[in-house]
Amino acid sequence: MKKGKWLAVAGVTVLSVSVLAACGNSNKTSKGSVYNYVYVQDPDTLDYTISGRASTSEVTQQAIDGLLEYDRFGNLIPSLAKKWTVSKDGLTYTYKLRDDAKWYTADGEEYAKVTANDFVTGVKHAADKNSDALYLIQDSIAGLDDYINGKTKDFSTVGVKALDKHTVQYTLKQPENFWNSKLTYGVLAPVNADFLKSKGKDFGKASDVSSILYNGPYLISSLTSKSSIEFTKNENYWDKKNVHIDNVQLTYYDGQDQESLFRNFDKGAYTAARLFPTTPSYKTAKKKYGESITYGPQKSNTFFVTFNLNRTAYGHTKKTNDKQKDDTHKAILNKDFRQALTFGFNRKSYSAQSAGQEGADKSLRNMLVPPAFVQIKDQDFGKIVEKDLAAYGDQWKGINLAEAQDGLYNKDKAKAAMAKAKEALQAQGVQFPIHLDLPQEQTATVLLQQAQSMKQSIEDTLGKENVVIDIVELQSDTYNNVTYMAETPAQQDWDLTTASGWSPDYTDPGSYLDIFNSKLPTAQTKFIGIQPLKDQAIVSEAGLDDFTQLVTEASKITNDQEARYEKYAQAQAALIDSAVYIPTVSLGGTPRVTRIVPYSNAFGWAGVKSDDTYYKYMKIQDKPVTVKQQAKAAKEWEKAKEKATKKYEESLEKHIEK
Repeated sequence: MKKGKWLAVAGVTVLSVSVLAACGNSNKTSKGSVYNYVYVQDPDTLDYTISGRASTSEVTQQAIDGLLEYDRFGNLIPSLAKKWTVSKDGLTYTYKLRDDAKWYTADGEEYAKVTANDFVTGVKHAADKNSDALYLIQDSIAGLDDYINGKTKDFSTVGVKALDKHTVQYTLKQPENFWNSKLTYGVLAPVNADFLKSKGKDFGKASDVSSILYNGPYLISSLTSKSSIEFTKNENYWDKKNVHIDNVQLTYYDGQDQESLFRNFDKGAYTAARLFPTTPSYKTAKKKYGESITYGPQKSNTFFVTFNLNRTAYGHTKKTNDKQKDDTHKAILNKDFRQALTFGFNRKSYSAQSAGQEGADKSLRNMLVPPAFVQIKDQDFGKIVEKDLAAYGDQWKGINLAEAQDGLYNKDKAKAAMAKAKEALQAQGVQFPIHLDLPQEQTATVLLQQAQSMKQSIEDTLGKENVVIDIVELQSDTYNNVTYMAETPAQQDWDLTTASGWSPDYTDPGSYLDIFNSKLPTAQTKFIGIQPLKDQAIVSEAGLDDFTQLVTEASKITNDQEARYEKYAQAQAALIDSAVYIPTVSLGGTPRVTRIVPYSNAFGWAGVKSDDTYYKYMKIQDKPVTVKQQAKAAKEWEKAKEKATKKYEESLEKHIEK
């Protein structure tokens, strides 16, 4: 939590429709264009400094610029900072602001210039309001942890300073060669102190587009809950030459009428459409747009199934007595039981409910960190993890963690793990079958189909005499409140959930793995129903001690990137063995039709402003993108990216202070 960004799973079925950045294209682009599509989750706040949810950042990233942003090749380039320097010891980052960046009201009226003090105010506000995203910076910025924990009330002791109106400086506790990749995230974005004071507790109020100021490419012109969100180009924006879409109009989509997406694209109402091969309209789509049905590349977002290790809420359950609750709790804490479900889950069949048989494997992911996210000695991260994983037992030998294939589904391994778990659990007095509550939104057709697929494959593999998946259909708000929107583990009312996903904040494996590190005060361990720094007995019983030790050790390695990544690979292997989560799919790799120019938007592995939910740079063409056009653009982009990345890496030296 694009932290990391905490993602609602509905996005995986709908929003990943476009591609990455623009190369040659024979179709004419639209001048003064409008982008029309859907959104699936209302923001619960517009306060970009305190929210870690994608439902907020996907809205506010259009409105707020930070110090840096991504170009179309994944390189960080100046945004509000026109240049920056790094001290030789890697502890001090100094940014010079551009002179022409200003704040505007929702009506487009100039309010004030953006100054260095706005970045100080932003961090202080995030700390004072206990931001969801503090985990990103709390142990990075010198003095911030002491301020947050009340050891000091003097914010001037925190390592973020306005040296003058146009110079902001951050002092870190330890070197972080990935520090700049954190700067696109809202927790480090600026806030105008005078405006903040004038709004008080109403700053960032979700229902009020005038509750924030704007310094980015778009103004939020309207936001109506479960209806629509509209953005209008900020005509006074400092970089308006790179804003090619004048208006963005998003319509709320509850997931029920899948065919409405293609239907509206076909009649020209939508700019793009996610296609669902299991629906009747897909035949029409194939007939009319067969040469224009494309699949995008997999992205950094990882979605997963998680186990509630310490469930206390039973407001929505199909369990009939306390014995069932206790037996389920004991089973979930058994690692072999969780591994049995991991191996027994046919994720290709699960994905096919959304992507169809042809595309069923194109978005599959087999670990939390994408295997090519970073490299170790010229090898992908995933290859090193495979070697480390094999040491945890024969069940992990020969496991393939590569993208776009199901490397985990294995009936024999599932049955062997269940037999081992059953013997141990029956010795504790546990009675089978184990009933697992899996809540799902009752209007989300494809998600219900996926839940049914998951139920079928696990029960068929392991036997209903051992495991029963009870799908609990809930009204939309109720479902969100007990899963994605739940603020504490005590509100997590489920045994299994597919409600969430994660996208990294910065280009380091820790941005993924730390969400399960129970020793971090701001870890998102509510994914698995436990509280950071507490519930350590549960952590141990669930078999997470090895992972916790390794991920903690990795985070302390700050002067040797290779050693850091190797330790994180060991931690990822330990996390896979723990089986407290089951990775499912990424964004991308799903069928769509689109008029978004191939490769015309920003691209990045981490943070916000890094994919097709960010509209700056994006271009729209008159006709749907064809398979040939996308393939040509992809080749040109890869070639250009190689040159751009080399040039970018060579330029990094100039930022180090002499």
